[in-house]
Amino acid sequence: MQTSPAHAAHHNDREIETLEEFDATVSARGTLAGYRVQAVDLTDRTRELLAADTAGAVFLGCPMRENAAAKIRTDGALVFPPVPDLPFDPYRGHVYTPDELFAALDKGYEETPDALAYAWFQRTKADGDIHASMLRAIHDDSVSDAVDELLRGARVVGVMGGHAMARGTEEYQGAARLGRALTRAGFTVATGGGPGAMEAANLGAYAAPYRDAMLEEACELLGKAPSFTPSITEWAQFAFEVRARWPKGNTSVGIPTWFYGHEPPNAFASHIAKYFANATREDGLLARSNAGVVFLPGAAGTVQEIFDNATPNYYESRGEPTPMVLVNRAHWTDHLPTWPLLKALARERSMESRIALVDRIEEAPEALERLGA
Repeated sequence: MQTSPAHAAHHNDREIETLEEFDATVSARGTLAGYRVQAVDLTDRTRELLAADTAGAVFLGCPMRENAAAKIRTDGALVFPPVPDLPFDPYRGHVYTPDELFAALDKGYEETPDALAYAWFQRTKADGDIHASMLRAIHDDSVSDAVDELLRGARVVGVMGGHAMARGTEEYQGAARLGRALTRAGFTVATGGGPGAMEAANLGAYAAPYRDAMLEEACELLGKAPSFTPSITEWAQFAFEVRARWPKGNTSVGIPTWFYGHEPPNAFASHIAKYFANATREDGLLARSNAGVVFLPGAAGTVQEIFDNATPNYYESRGEPTPMVLVNRAHWTDHLPTWPLLKALARERSMESRIALVDRIEEAPEALERLGA
């Protein structure tokens, strides 16, 4: 899942997303005809742009000098200029990192790019501006493209559970152990990218290379700010303190949304695919969990995700049904009787052999392996 210099080889080889890829293409091919150049600063590449053929090329949000832009438009290239005064880049070529979204956290969460993007969303959502909704759509599409490139070839397991699970609780530790066990078993953990159970699973993935005691110590430190309320700043700072103390964590993915902007993303997912549209995000998270999904106890949101996931498995609209593991028998049979309905739906269909209910978090990785075999 690590993105490497060979990254260029496994995305569309007509896409250029870094200055290194731009230079390599120009020197190897001598032409940019038909290429897609995405969010690369070309201010210092005027000579190359004036010399190269750019017929049929598309430049998405690439800063460049006016004479270079004029020449490539004459060549027949399409130029989508950067949008001024926007707190995010709609044409971005890569998913976010925690450091990027939480930049300027020392000044308070309100000053971070994450909070500024949410504030912009709140402002523009209300006035129904077509330009703003187009920018959101382009951004979300760029993020989808980037997360597809990132996850190519990975065995992705989704971990679903509520945002209300507090740090310092037994449940939180359990969800973190699950993320660790899945990562150690060779899966890539993907969550909704928010607080609570989602953060715990991403933390567990992060902790996978370390000795077991590290996770207990990290949970104890995080317990000093149990929730993102009242202070997101303090909640996030403890997460970065854990990352600074143990800097060599493993990778995992978080897929959050600004639709729930009061909920910050968590800092333990190394790759954050953050969306404006919640529907795109929900569907994308489940569709990319190709090795199955583990559902921890949750409320309405988690129940919705169970059936969002069951539907394509029922109709086989995404091909073979993927494994579904529900954790906590009492929760899913008595408290919210989702399991009996899921079992009734699956009866005599190919998904019947791909669903399981387990009592303890520790049983989930083995159940996934069994159902996926």
